Amino acid sequence: MIKDRINTLISKFNKYNIDGYIIPKNDEFFSEYSANDRLKAISNFSGSAGYSIILKKKNYLFVDGRYTIQAKKEAGKSFKIVDLHKIINCNLFQNLSIGFDPKIFTSKQIKNFFHKNNKVKSIESNLIDQIRKNKVKSSKPFFSLKNKIVGENYKTKIIKIRKYLNKNKSDYLFITAPENIAWLLNIRGHDNPNSPIPNCQLIINNKKSFYLISSKDKVSKLINEKKIKSDQVIEPKNFKKFISNLKGKKIVIDKNTCSIFFENVLKKKFKVLSIEDPIYSLKSLKNKTEIKNMLNAHIFDGVALTKFIYWIKNINKKTITEFEAQNKLENFRKKNKDYLYPSFNTIAGTAGNAAIVHYRATKKNSKKIKKKDIFLCDSGGQYKYGTTDVTRTICFSKPKKNIKNIFTRVLKGHIAVVKSNLNKYSSGNLIDIRARKFLKEINLDYQHGTGHGVGFFLNVHEGPQGISKFNKIKLREGMILSNEPGYYKKNKFGIRIENLIYVKKNKNKLYFKNLTLAPIDKDLINFDLLTNGEKNYLWEYNLDIYTKLNKYLNSSEKKWLATFIQ
Repeated sequence: MIKDRINTLISKFNKYNIDGYIIPKNDEFFSEYSANDRLKAISNFSGSAGYSIILKKKNYLFVDGRYTIQAKKEAGKSFKIVDLHKIINCNLFQNLSIGFDPKIFTSKQIKNFFHKNNKVKSIESNLIDQIRKNKVKSSKPFFSLKNKIVGENYKTKIIKIRKYLNKNKSDYLFITAPENIAWLLNIRGHDNPNSPIPNCQLIINNKKSFYLISSKDKVSKLINEKKIKSDQVIEPKNFKKFISNLKGKKIVIDKNTCSIFFENVLKKKFKVLSIEDPIYSLKSLKNKTEIKNMLNAHIFDGVALTKFIYWIKNINKKTITEFEAQNKLENFRKKNKDYLYPSFNTIAGTAGNAAIVHYRATKKNSKKIKKKDIFLCDSGGQYKYGTTDVTRTICFSKPKKNIKNIFTRVLKGHIAVVKSNLNKYSSGNLIDIRARKFLKEINLDYQHGTGHGVGFFLNVHEGPQGISKFNKIKLREGMILSNEPGYYKKNKFGIRIENLIYVKKNKNKLYFKNLTLAPIDKDLINFDLLTNGEKNYLWEYNLDIYTKLNKYLNSSEKKWLATFIQ
């Protein structure tokens, strides 16, 4: 199947006079989770980040350390798997003409990838779309969120953008990331599988007007609500004509999500300033209403997770598969009326599969969970109104001493993160060191970052904040992040402990508070390796879980959860 698709693609090369073609993971809206996954269509690779280059006689798949094992399993027979960093100034092949779709690449990407050693050729008709029969399109309209849900009227948000434009002496901001438009206008949509994203673009000026680039059927509800007028909606096919009629001299675009196609159209009319969309920073600072709704969503999610952990450790007496386990957790979530769908594909892996950081079990490819193995489950939900992401590692029999010791060191790093003095450790790169400290004492480490930013009823991965070796964004009140150190032994086991946390402020002191409410498996902890402070943290965390969740649990679940605070 893959071979046939690749051969069909290569048969198009002569028509466009190219030697190769590059396919990214993202779609035209640069979304992490896209309904139009062209990379998967050509390679079978289902991870959330990567690029493929198809040449006449060789194929490459570029992925980062999270996906190396997965990429080899899903695409390795037809592709050479290469570290993602090697796509920068790519020299694996030279003096070739590489075709690309200008609507799904930024000028920054193409310049960094191929300009040094190869030639690039823009082809506006996407070649993957040409060879595919089934193209997914959502026809469901966008919808509004009320002020009591989001905590701020969209008109006051627009005022902030206009102040930004006037400060930068610009006439327009062209917003190309749909999640930023969602935040600005307090709208959501149905265009992505795991996020309530409204696929569209938006132009806002420094005076009174804004224009949504979208088909009118998607905006019908917003027009009926009088949030937007019909003449403010620009059909994508009319974009070039619309731009040619605009007055003004200077427009701001986002360097990371404005495609070459849009940039070229705008350059014909305006002086273009390519920087980062200011909405990323504004959106990262959740207000009190958003935090309150996130806290409520995590109570709902905590009930489902706690019931699941109790069930899989104590009630489940038969041998089940990873796929059956993830479906059971999904069923626990579905019992809540405010649950919508997963915030990403659940990662449920036992034994060696848990060492694949972004593993996904399917009905046809799913391992049985054995009693002696440890099981890792990373999952999340989209609720009305909040986004969750949590990982728990679970055992079913007495674990080996070295497993307990490694798990405990991961836990110590997890606790060190949440207990960080944010007035001292003010950015993610400083906190990342604390997370890895206890593993590094025995020469162990993990390849992924320690934490990512999280959206409010939006993307489960959201910048600019994060906890990693390279993220120097200053942490501020209202930011939400994940806290997820881990350790992975290839083909043996995987360990990760993940909570969502948020930055709270009290009397000029910044500190983290947990959002996630789910017990950490005490059977995997070597308490002799914990300090009194770490033991006290665990006791207080478990007490908080019990206090908030016990009224939603049956007597057996409640009795079991109470053992965590004895």
